[in-house]
Amino acid sequence: MEILKISSKSNPNSVAGAIAGLVKESNKAEMQAIGAGALNQAVKAVAIARGFVAPAGVDLICIPSFAEVEIEGEDRTGIKLTVESRI
Repeated sequence: MEILKISSKSNPNSVAGAIAGLVKESNKAEMQAIGAGALNQAVKAVAIARGFVAPAGVDLICIPSFAEVEIEGEDRTGIKLTVESRI
């Protein structure tokens, strides 16, 4: 499964479109965010994606968890958001 990597500069509308597409395709999308700004954009994207899929009768749930990520040889803790459809 493809993991969407979100930064503080990510466009929430674009990310929401990607989430909606992945959820329609496989009922699940995963995002990874490191830092408060990136997490903010990711949560906004989930809210927008809910609006995209709601007319089709699909409700989205978001499950947060921690993720260990290596960046430039350094271990960092990020947040992984798993978005799933609940019909």
